[in-house]
Amino acid sequence: MLPAFNPALDLELNRLLKAPVAKVWRCWTEPALIEQWFAPKPVVTKDVVIDLRPGGRFFTRMVMPDGAEHPGDGCILAVDPQRLLVFTDMLEEGYRPAQAGSFGFTAWLSFAPEGDHTRYIARALHGKGETRKQHEEMGFQDGWGTAATQLEELARTL
Repeated sequence: MLPAFNPALDLELNRLLKAPVAKVWRCWTEPALIEQWFAPKPVVTKDVVIDLRPGGRFFTRMVMPDGAEHPGDGCILAVDPQRLLVFTDMLEEGYRPAQAGSFGFTAWLSFAPEGDHTRYIARALHGKGETRKQHEEMGFQDGWGTAATQLEELARTL
């Protein structure tokens, strides 16, 4: 299900989450749940929109502790319930090219059961090595790792 990993262009987080796939999937696909875990605290995520179909919108607004807001608008590319979710910030809803503020990556998320747990693989695909490096230097492993821990904690409460 995952594309071949290209270390020159891709970043990956691979975790075994101690929660069943159905609950992890809910945390990724229900706006009220996304708002609770999506960004490392104390960053707040709000105004989430997720139209769970190819071409649908995926929008989040992250509010930093200093009040700065960072909207993220993207397009869902693929959905296989409880198995795969793919979105990009390079396109907007309806596959329209992004008009502004695109970071330039595609998120490829894989969910697979391992007993009562979930093998969660989050891969960030980049078109250029410079963008991959920038994403890594922004703290991909720490940020996405912290968010994955928050995701796991929330999923276990559902």
